[in-house]
Amino acid sequence: MSGRRGGDRPPAHRRWLSAHGRACFEALGRLWRQPLASLLSTAVLGITLALPTALHVLISNLGAVGSDWQHGARITVFVRDDVADAALGEWAAALRSRPDVHRVETLTRAQALAEFKAYSGLGEAVAMLPDNPLPATLIVTPATGLGTAGVEDLRLALEKQEATEEVLLDMQWLERLSALLRLLEQTVGLFALTLAAAVLVIVGNTIRLDVAARREEIEVMKLIGAPDRFIQRPFLYSGFWHGLIGGLLALVLVGVALLLLQTPVERLASSYGSDFTLTGPGAPAVLAVLLGGCTLGLLGAWGAVLRQLRTVEPA
Repeated sequence: MSGRRGGDRPPAHRRWLSAHGRACFEALGRLWRQPLASLLSTAVLGITLALPTALHVLISNLGAVGSDWQHGARITVFVRDDVADAALGEWAAALRSRPDVHRVETLTRAQALAEFKAYSGLGEAVAMLPDNPLPATLIVTPATGLGTAGVEDLRLALEKQEATEEVLLDMQWLERLSALLRLLEQTVGLFALTLAAAVLVIVGNTIRLDVAARREEIEVMKLIGAPDRFIQRPFLYSGFWHGLIGGLLALVLVGVALLLLQTPVERLASSYGSDFTLTGPGAPAVLAVLLGGCTLGLLGAWGAVLRQLRTVEPA
């Protein structure tokens, strides 16, 4: 009879999974039965995790804006006077086939002179000149996503051409934007570390109060010989749920903020002739927020339980 009972006993891995599953859902049920306290703690966690997430989204959108502006940046190539219009067209066609070039516009010497007469108001004075003083021009738009270094490489390649007289490109604002984005990324990293420490403190304090509230229950479990890992298990899962729900709340807050800002940003972008729209966090960022929340919740709970259990001994 005892042999059959031993044979009916489930395998060790199933018992382990069953124990952890029971502790996991019991921790979730405890949070559900204390809605006000759970809401307050998870709200604080959500706001704390939402701050670095929102800054990450801001930097991503600023990078997209920079890429859009870079797409609008143009390299002006002044061509030597001895280059014929036919050669200018062939050069433009060759440039259009380059992968780092989005668009090439040509302006012959005659077209440049006609535009100058039309828009400068000095048509009569220009007509008195013996020769056309204006050079032919190529206006080259770099490919999207080329980057500051790629645009500079394209400028140097155009500058080395035999037909080139001079190349103009204002890179200073692109370099400033790139430096600003790098500074913001480093700032967000430091800010995230600071807020991660805050999350550990918040979760640890919440679990500490939970341990204190269940002190008598823990004393009874220790009295009957329950191991520390068994006692710690529900508190660790409680920290896990706090971190997960806080991460979900952070994503919701960021999503609501993006929805509220979407229309004003689109109106502002359209006033500059751009179709830019805000984008939310991608799948890697969402996964990082959720995993980060769960990890910080577990670590905070583990530290708090480890300290508190040392002070709880059966009378």
